[in-house]
Amino acid sequence: MKQLLAASAAAMAIASPAAQTVEAETTLPTVTVSAERPARSLTVPDTEQATYDIQRTPGAVTLIPETSFKEGSARTVRDILGWVPGVVTQSRWGPDARLSIRGSGLSRNYGNRGINMLMDGIPINTADGLFDLFEIDPTAYRYVEVFKGANALRYGANALGGAINFVTPTGRDAFRFEGRVDVGSFGHRKGQASTGAAHGPWDYFVTGSAERFDGYREHSDGRQQRLSGNVGYAFSPTAETRFYLNANSWRSRLPGEVTKEAALRLPRVADPEFVRLDQQRNIDSLRLANKTTLLFGPTTLEFGLFAVRRHVMHPIYQWLDYRVRDHGGFVRAVDDRMLGAYRNRVVAGLNIHNGTIDNAQFINLPGGVKGDLVSSNVDKSENISVYVENSFFVRPDVALVAGAQFQHAVRDRRDRFLADGDQSGRRSYDDFSPKLGIVWDVGPDWQLFANVSRSAEVPTFDANTFASPASSDLSAQTATTYEVGTRSRRGGLAWELSLYRAQIRNELQCLTTAPWSPCTVVNADRTVHQGIEAAFGFAFLDSAFDQGDRFWLSATYTYNDFFFDGDANYGNNRLPGVPRHQVRAEILYRHPSGFYAGPNVEWMPKGFFADNANRLKVDSYSLLNFRIGLGNRLAGWSAYLEGRNLLDKRYISSTIVAGTATADSALFNPGTGRSVYAGLHYQW
Repeated sequence: MKQLLAASAAAMAIASPAAQTVEAETTLPTVTVSAERPARSLTVPDTEQATYDIQRTPGAVTLIPETSFKEGSARTVRDILGWVPGVVTQSRWGPDARLSIRGSGLSRNYGNRGINMLMDGIPINTADGLFDLFEIDPTAYRYVEVFKGANALRYGANALGGAINFVTPTGRDAFRFEGRVDVGSFGHRKGQASTGAAHGPWDYFVTGSAERFDGYREHSDGRQQRLSGNVGYAFSPTAETRFYLNANSWRSRLPGEVTKEAALRLPRVADPEFVRLDQQRNIDSLRLANKTTLLFGPTTLEFGLFAVRRHVMHPIYQWLDYRVRDHGGFVRAVDDRMLGAYRNRVVAGLNIHNGTIDNAQFINLPGGVKGDLVSSNVDKSENISVYVENSFFVRPDVALVAGAQFQHAVRDRRDRFLADGDQSGRRSYDDFSPKLGIVWDVGPDWQLFANVSRSAEVPTFDANTFASPASSDLSAQTATTYEVGTRSRRGGLAWELSLYRAQIRNELQCLTTAPWSPCTVVNADRTVHQGIEAAFGFAFLDSAFDQGDRFWLSATYTYNDFFFDGDANYGNNRLPGVPRHQVRAEILYRHPSGFYAGPNVEWMPKGFFADNANRLKVDSYSLLNFRIGLGNRLAGWSAYLEGRNLLDKRYISSTIVAGTATADSALFNPGTGRSVYAGLHYQW
């Protein structure tokens, strides 16, 4: 099985890292059910099966095999998702980043929202919708699935950005041992090791990593430890259960945002106020989950439970001490059968995700010392969603898709600090989101698709503060999205292309109003997010220097046309926080021996605004990178050397946003300067 998986992943990786398209199949990869124990897991599809499943979606989706992000420096989530068109990954500092799909959570200045983040199909968002990236270990996954917008309905996702699912190996497709060591600029060092095996009905997989970094900027050092594992038991060839464990610890100092001038002139200097208060972000988390899969002929039934505990110790403008307790469950059924002469595939499910945040805030004294209590609340979130999606094949190569989701959500806050509890409150939201689509297999390696869908996002607790009438009356963000596109792989040519337009009402904006304080969340009136997502891969000069070698040109282009639609305050101004154009391209030479080398560029040809009033703008930039590596598959080892921002360009990587900004507004995070990383990987 390992050899089959390696061959499949290697074939798809030829288009990596830019054109992450995978070959569209017209026949389902067969799963042989015999009296023997299964060769692969029922609960976790292998890369081949997941590739087929995702291609049944009538919209923009991407599957990223591990060969696309483990080959070089895999330090942050940007190393996994940075080549997927439509996905914006902007570094704030060190491992922290803003993650957005089609403008989701566009104005967040801390944390992220607007995407359903999943690990092995189980949510890692908090119950109110926020998510952190520190739990994502780029060296831990077999593949990653990206579902843009309502294309994530198969997981019950209902956010503008869609869903991202990080899938870990099992003992049935893992190496007995796999390890790597990475070192690099600014004190970066990381070690990771994993092991897995199958013994009769049992299989197990476990991976752990430890990382330290001094940071490019002053006051940005930190460390991370992550542990993930799963144990599966196959009751029979048609029944399997799997238990998951994830434990994570993150300790890091924060350099803070600075003015545009400071970011470009002194990019390594931290905001003095962040240093004075020794501002930090420290999180411990523990996640337990179970997923069981049963086969009943053409019907697959999945169900499971999960529980998460997080302790957030976060001295910033105040000393935040949050204890998060989330729990929930899910059930999902897939029925794929013939109805007379026609194939029909239906997916239906129920998700429950509830949680409590026990939060206390204290005065943060100089040096990061916890002072007197200033607020204390208990926040409860309840989320129930029911969804169904049906694909009816009017022809063997054409499927009509219809789906819908109903979501009920409650946000309840109990104020434990003020005597009269005047910051207590409760809101409930009910949203119905339909979807229609079509997918046409024009040929065995070429698809066309189109869809129209609705999405809804409920405010998170940092928005529904109940501290004032305005913060207690926020509406859910809703959108209607139209999409059309194509994807293909034909020998040495691969592409994916999507065009979309999302008409949004009540877009949730997180606007910075004062230095060193949290943003204020407001509903915009009408906004539009529309754009183009394109990826292209092309092989050329086959056997140029030796038999079987080749060059591969990869490129991605994202066009973000986001603007207000007749807003009373901002007219038709552009929405801040994201560039209008983004381009990444690479030319990579590969030799059959495992040697590869080539340059790549990141180009933002036009700047973007940092405020709704469009008064302060980030400058355009281009970065030159280079990577070289060598792998010996027979010996099981590989090594790489990678240089980033080789011309030491000074640029701004991300910004928090404001309603109206000035030159003195501290909104900007400098991009990392010239850096070099190297690593050694071994497996057997």
